Amino acid sequence: MKKELSTTQREELLGILKARFEKNMNRHNDIEWAKVQTRLQANAEKLWSLNEMEMTGGEPDVVAHDQKTGEYIFYDCSAESPKGRRSLCYDHEALEARKEHKPENSAVEMARDMGIELLSEEQYRELQKLGKFDTKTSSWVKTPADIRKLGGAIFVDYRYGTVFVYHNGAESYYAARGFRGSLRI
Repeated sequence: MKKELSTTQREELLGILKARFEKNMNRHNDIEWAKVQTRLQANAEKLWSLNEMEMTGGEPDVVAHDQKTGEYIFYDCSAESPKGRRSLCYDHEALEARKEHKPENSAVEMARDMGIELLSEEQYRELQKLGKFDTKTSSWVKTPADIRKLGGAIFVDYRYGTVFVYHNGAESYYAARGFRGSLRI
């Protein structure tokens, strides 16, 4: 599958991203849109990944600039866990372990197919400093290998003014649990 947008799709996505960038300056005070746009236009496959984030309800936005690499970092900034990425178990191994009522996909596989990474717990906590996210939903986050090896996975949400980190069997899935991703461009 070719991971490239048409000229029309590219222009439409850039317009959406620019409007979101300008509306949410608190997420990226010292970053200039023109520099972000130049980087985006030079990375067709990453732009495709951002479009996947957008099409699944993630509302990606710039949250940081890595001074060492020059990369801009995008996170899903939708108020709730992205609608097009819910009802997923954690990873392929968990999906295969389900005997019945399998979900359509897993969070780890879907993120890989989109060309993005699941947020880590630390990144999720950074995101919560920029607003209130997942007040009604929850999101899978990167699970440490030792927890995953034992059959578990972790997810997070924001309730009562606090980020809560929970555990569940990796094969579980719920209509209100999805995942948030990050992309470096």
